[in-house]
Amino acid sequence: MRRMTDSESLPRLLRVAQHLSEQKDVPRLLSALLKEVRHLCHADTGWVWLYTDGRPQAGLNCLCHDATGESDEIKEKPHWFRPLGNDADGGIVEQCFTAGEPLTVALTQTRLGEVDQKLLAELAPQAKGLQLWPLYNHEGLVTGVLQLAYDKPVPRNLQRLGGNGHLMFQSLLTYGGIALSNLSQVQELKDLLDAFIKVLAQAIDAKSSHTSAHCQRVPVITEMLAQAACDDQILFPDFSLDEDGWYELHVAAWLHDCGKLATPDSVLDKSTKLHTLHDRINEVASRFATLRAQIQFRYEKASLLNPADEPASRLRMEEDIGVLKEELAFLERINRGGEAMAAVDQQRVKEIAARTWTDVWGQEKPLLSDEEVYNLCIARGTLTPEERQIINGHMDVTLDMLGSLPFPRKLKQVPEYAGGHHEKMDGTGFPLGLTREQMSVPARIMAIADVFEALTAKERPYKTPLKLSEALGIMQRMRNNNHLDPDLYQLFIRSRVWRQYSEKHLDPVQLDVDDGSQFL
Repeated sequence: MRRMTDSESLPRLLRVAQHLSEQKDVPRLLSALLKEVRHLCHADTGWVWLYTDGRPQAGLNCLCHDATGESDEIKEKPHWFRPLGNDADGGIVEQCFTAGEPLTVALTQTRLGEVDQKLLAELAPQAKGLQLWPLYNHEGLVTGVLQLAYDKPVPRNLQRLGGNGHLMFQSLLTYGGIALSNLSQVQELKDLLDAFIKVLAQAIDAKSSHTSAHCQRVPVITEMLAQAACDDQILFPDFSLDEDGWYELHVAAWLHDCGKLATPDSVLDKSTKLHTLHDRINEVASRFATLRAQIQFRYEKASLLNPADEPASRLRMEEDIGVLKEELAFLERINRGGEAMAAVDQQRVKEIAARTWTDVWGQEKPLLSDEEVYNLCIARGTLTPEERQIINGHMDVTLDMLGSLPFPRKLKQVPEYAGGHHEKMDGTGFPLGLTREQMSVPARIMAIADVFEALTAKERPYKTPLKLSEALGIMQRMRNNNHLDPDLYQLFIRSRVWRQYSEKHLDPVQLDVDDGSQFL
């Protein structure tokens, strides 16, 4: 075998370094590094040990190719995990990691421990020699061990390299170790960001049991519809997402309601029209109880003064109490809110408010205050226009929060994606009044996901969970009114994203539609 000169080996090592720098994730980097090292060392096989300080115990994870050798993919083998403790020098891998020095083992002269014997029996049963090389990060700390196996005696030098072969090879390992450390740190930061945004979303959902899990469900629908758009070649032939694009959409979907952290609980948690810190319908009911007692008192007084009129007095009392019961039941019903309140019901509230009752100080007062009438006459839902404005303000806060964050280049679109889910295609949405042409496809996707989750959510106090037929009917009207993107809505129906999501996240009683063609 001809040994390369230094002038020949250096260009190859530079090409190897470039190849390593092009790898995007840890498994691909390790696979490329292992391939080059095996070639340079003329080894028959090899695998890598990576240090992890994860829970519940720090140790070394083994990553290797499948025993069949049919795939270049390198995978973690959890059953070969080596814990590191006080007896970390118990095996040759632990020895190399702890000492931070290369280690050569001639198996014909050395008896290995049981754990090393079992490993070789599975990964290199024909091995006669081993070489172990520590991998260092940019701080000079050992982050792993590269282990090579030979079906022949271990060569005394690096046969394929020149006179400075050992130095060049060690430089290659150092470069590989630093590249590995960089990728690992990027992944750790990515994992931290993922965990942070999910904790933030959980905090938002925890502010109110009535929007529980909304921030966790919207990403599910968003990513399902985005995948359908990527697969579609008719309506969205030019739309696609690479790995970075998917992650950008993922982050935006989880952060789309982060501004609700600044929304007052009294508004966010307003489950009925009269709810503030508590539901004031009970105060209204107590006035009805007082009024009923006053009616009964008048009856008893009239019966004592004129016993002959007692039957007529009793009849009037029962009629008056019956009216009170009916009116209180009516107020309790409309207090719960709903999709719409008829004008005749609003008028009835005002007529009830005109009744009077006598308080404990003997003062005559209206049965309902002006503020209570105003709230009870809310036409849709449980929020007044002023409270609705406060709720809508969470989008301004969302844009402010996300706009203040120094997102890296690959996440620059997160504020636009997350901030557009309340915009409408005709420009009448909020917070910016954007039109369809001014919005990206992911932002329009999130608008559909947000609406569908809100309509079908099971936790909303002011309405029973909508069935699919009701939710899709509302969305169809929103599409017709140019509120939802018509192409994405069509894709949403045709791809059956609505059905796939519903089967996993909705109650069976809500699943009353199987063919959505009627809603196209």
